[in-house]
Amino acid sequence: MSHPLYVAFIWHQHQPLYKSPGSGVSVSSSQQYRLPWVRLHGTKDYLDLILMLERYPKLHQTVNLVPSLILQLEDYIAGTAFDPYLTASLTPVEQLTQQQREFIVQHFFDANHHTLIDPHPRYGQLYQQRQEKGQAWCLANWDLQDYSDLLAWHNLAWIDPLFWDDPEIAAWLKQGRNFTLSDRQRIYSKQREILSRIIPQHRKMQQTGQLEVTTTPYTHPIMPLLADTNSGRVAVPNMTLPKRRFQWAEDIPRHLQKAWDLYKDRFGQDPRGLWPSEQSVSPATLPYIVKQGFKWICSDEAVLGWTLKHFFHRDGAGNVQQPELLYRPYRLTTPAGDLSIVFRDHRLSDLIGFTYGSMPAKQAAADLVGHLQAIAKKQRENPSEQPWLVTIALDGENCWEFYPQDGKLLLEALYQSLSNDPQLKLVTVSEFLEQFPATATIPGEQLHSGSWVDGSFTTWIGDPAKNRAWDYLTEAREMLASHPEATEENNPEAWEALYAAEGSDWFWWFGEGHSSNQDAIFDQLFREHLYGIYKALNEPIPAYLRQPVEVHEARANYVPQSFIHPIIDGRGDEQDWDKAGRIEIGGARGTMHNSSIVQRLWYGVDHLNFYLRIDFKSGAVPGQDLPPELNLLWFYPDKTMHNSPIPLADVPDQAPTNYLYHHQLEINLLTQSVQFREAAEHYQWHPRFSRAKVAFDTCLELAVPWADLQVPPDYPLRLVLVLADDGRFSNYLPENALIPIEVP
Repeated sequence: MSHPLYVAFIWHQHQPLYKSPGSGVSVSSSQQYRLPWVRLHGTKDYLDLILMLERYPKLHQTVNLVPSLILQLEDYIAGTAFDPYLTASLTPVEQLTQQQREFIVQHFFDANHHTLIDPHPRYGQLYQQRQEKGQAWCLANWDLQDYSDLLAWHNLAWIDPLFWDDPEIAAWLKQGRNFTLSDRQRIYSKQREILSRIIPQHRKMQQTGQLEVTTTPYTHPIMPLLADTNSGRVAVPNMTLPKRRFQWAEDIPRHLQKAWDLYKDRFGQDPRGLWPSEQSVSPATLPYIVKQGFKWICSDEAVLGWTLKHFFHRDGAGNVQQPELLYRPYRLTTPAGDLSIVFRDHRLSDLIGFTYGSMPAKQAAADLVGHLQAIAKKQRENPSEQPWLVTIALDGENCWEFYPQDGKLLLEALYQSLSNDPQLKLVTVSEFLEQFPATATIPGEQLHSGSWVDGSFTTWIGDPAKNRAWDYLTEAREMLASHPEATEENNPEAWEALYAAEGSDWFWWFGEGHSSNQDAIFDQLFREHLYGIYKALNEPIPAYLRQPVEVHEARANYVPQSFIHPIIDGRGDEQDWDKAGRIEIGGARGTMHNSSIVQRLWYGVDHLNFYLRIDFKSGAVPGQDLPPELNLLWFYPDKTMHNSPIPLADVPDQAPTNYLYHHQLEINLLTQSVQFREAAEHYQWHPRFSRAKVAFDTCLELAVPWADLQVPPDYPLRLVLVLADDGRFSNYLPENALIPIEVP
């Protein structure tokens, strides 16, 4: 029987609780928010996504709205939520304090400058002044109008391009400068107007059948870790756990019930799907989900791989081998009843999340549709009664900041292509399951305990700072348990503070792995939620909660935190590289290294390229202070292939310079030209064509396509850099190590 290929997009809309606990006791009082992201993402990301979809009625999708996001949107719509950014935006500029001015200069460019700042000349001008002349110069030289324009643009730039045809918004964009307090007040009113349409539009499109809206446990906790922090050891057996074991499975049904009730109230029906926070699942959590009445959940292909003890390999084009295992729903059997589960295609989801933003929109849309058509072809070659379902699930807000026009161009090109292809059918998950119930079964106790990040929980537990936070949470939870008289009915403040502290986001930002310029605020918010528990119980607040969970200072070396997409122009744009891996080489390593010409290395990847940046000592000139040739040499561990020694004279006979390498990219720093070679038999090197891009201005930047290296996805490589002069070895970097690279 011939079926179309069914595709389920699930967009996950989530923001943590930025509300400072204890603010806003009554509905009429204002509530203090620490950060503005609910308001700004609300005007940029939640409404436009589904309004664009509505123009293509054949295409059905699923959107997940987290309860903590809905509640915060409602505060802003009611006009009771105020964050420091909003307060500053609504302050007459002549009344701004010195502290507020410093805050504005530091934080009102918190956006991707390529897509949200540079397209607006006045905003771009102010940004360039801060970047080139520094914050101190701006504070000394900006006049009141500069501040007023910056306050306006910080809010205007986050209004989605879909709304630019609104006459007022169009007038502001045209005006460009000389904004008044009255303009800024109207911009804020426009934000609230957009926010007020989000939930009604989702409800309307769910009623027409084009949309399925799902929910998440109340404040987005990692349910398997609430059940038992020891579940961290399922994927990582040697994980260092917190000193105190957190085991409060009874909190899981509370989070689920609160999410269920809120959903029913806002959408007028029972929810069917549950997006487990961070797609994290474990056998212990399943009965609670079933008992609450949810019909299906979603997780990641890595969780399915661990569960089936099957690693999903991909071919050279990035398409899954044995697709029939991934592209189907499964029935989880539990003592409480059965539950359906779908698993997302990790790579297709990540292409939208991290890579397509750096490609022309039509090319990116064609690439995604091409992958889906290749899967549809495979399905036709393996016909069965049960059609395939490709699940593409990702954050529905964070990726668009990296796209021109907030992803509008990509989504329009994609939706147009999908509407015209009879072989591809977009469905909601419930729609598919009603027509084609799961036929494959996984016993609930066999389900792997893991998340959509590496199939493990290491993003939220196992690091010293993350573990310390869990210990603080355990203490507070036990304190609440020691007050049986404090029920949710008579002491809601204590319980709301607990739910907020159990959210996943605080643990995400603690310790290694993720960092933002607001880590200290997340640390403070977490501790404030814990204070709230003690305060509501009239208990003394432990002294340790007065101190940050960790010291928030710049760390020297980083591993990559996310995909990056730098523009290769030799300028080293700070935003382009802020999620890259970093290795300090020069002065930052102490007096021994002050003479080093190379100060630091930056490295990272996306699905298209490997990226490298080298910062040299200021004013270093190739051929004078700096050897004129740079060689990149790739080593492939555990892979049988032809390898050759470094093709230079005077190479030291010691690791890693005496290793044999498979690829060499030689860069002439004087001409910025490249020569690419591949090792052959008898220790020879043969020239190969390369599409590598090189630029050298204030630093050296480099992009090497994966197509040059011809390595399969999910493959580890190692890289060493060798400086040379006229074919003679000069130096190598980094010292006594190779740069580790993972092909996405």
